[in-house]
Amino acid sequence: MTTSTPASDKGKESTAAQRAASARRRGGALRRSRLRLGDVLRLGATGIRARPTRAFLSALGIAIGIAAMIAVVGISASSRAQLSAQLDSLGTNLLTASAGQDLFGNKSSLPEDSVGKVRLINQVEQASSTGLIKNSLVYRTPLIDKNASGGLSTMVADQSLLDVVAGEVDKGTWLNQATSQYPATVLGAAAAQRLGVVSPGTQVWIGGKWFTVVGILKPVVLAPELDSAALVGKQAATSLLGYDSKPTTVYTRIQDKSVASVRDLLAPSISPQAPNEVKVSRPSDALEAKNAADKAFTTLLLGVGSIALLVGGIGVANTMIISVLERRREIGLRRSLGAMRRHILVQFMSEALLLASLGGALGCVIGIGVTAGMSAANDWPFTVPVIAVAGGLGVTIVIGALAGVYPAVRASRTPPTAALNAQ
Repeated sequence: MTTSTPASDKGKESTAAQRAASARRRGGALRRSRLRLGDVLRLGATGIRARPTRAFLSALGIAIGIAAMIAVVGISASSRAQLSAQLDSLGTNLLTASAGQDLFGNKSSLPEDSVGKVRLINQVEQASSTGLIKNSLVYRTPLIDKNASGGLSTMVADQSLLDVVAGEVDKGTWLNQATSQYPATVLGAAAAQRLGVVSPGTQVWIGGKWFTVVGILKPVVLAPELDSAALVGKQAATSLLGYDSKPTTVYTRIQDKSVASVRDLLAPSISPQAPNEVKVSRPSDALEAKNAADKAFTTLLLGVGSIALLVGGIGVANTMIISVLERRREIGLRRSLGAMRRHILVQFMSEALLLASLGGALGCVIGIGVTAGMSAANDWPFTVPVIAVAGGLGVTIVIGALAGVYPAVRASRTPPTAALNAQ
């Protein structure tokens, strides 16, 4: 038995079939034109491989900026790490008290028993002193011009001085009970260099008398004034150079937790009648101030690196714009074969991002290498903050995106016919 289908039902089925076929065609077209991640990377790399020299130069501009920024941050961090390690080894609990000026602006002096008074403070662990001997200049021989003293001075040093200031003897020995009574001297590092003394046993002319060098010090970080001085014992200074037994600087080691409180007590303890005539300072503050100055200089260099990075970003944008102009036929052909605007947009954006990322990676390698080289040359601990490297790579991605926006939009809006007809 044969059943007939009404004409209206056939029309409905035909319409539904056409819609389904149309939907399948649309769906198939969308699936075929979708760009996968691998396709995006391949398309982005194609433009770079086609013009390797231009791409390298553009990436190099980004690399120089990133390398400058990472190197500046890395070198600064390594320098600060070295300073921190140095302060940890030397200690930040050293205070110095020196003679200041009275109310009339005249040079004051410290009492003879200044060291003894300081040692009476409960929180004080060690105390020592030096005394400047006026009119006792240091020369290599008595034949040297009297005006060519080289800025060297003669100081009386307690035997406990090196322990308090964390100083070290480079050659020879330090002053002891025996050598302090005779014309013997220990030269600071700068003093030995200026006098041309390279080993103990040499004689130098101090205050009109010959003194035998028994030792040479290493540079004293917390007491740099000792580097350019000839240090003699108290007994010899009194009998041979007319020393008046009054110290000019008192060095004090305090318990770490009591630095602030002892700092306030030091001047009144040394000179109860005139504490305002005593200057108290902490040598480590000068090193920390130097560190602060280095940070300001680092900020300046980071600004220079940022300018270099901006120039590199402009270079990438210029390369991408020229690439769009040169590849208009390719764009038109891809559009005529079914590529949509967003596909062209993604292609050129990925090329810009890939170009900037390659430059950023190269810059990170160069910056880390420069930091490692500087750290090794200066014997610093190698330190590169991870956030600097991550930030550098992040900045390159942002720059690549910004540099690629305009060229990519321009490429995606190019009409296929106009692109194919371009000369």
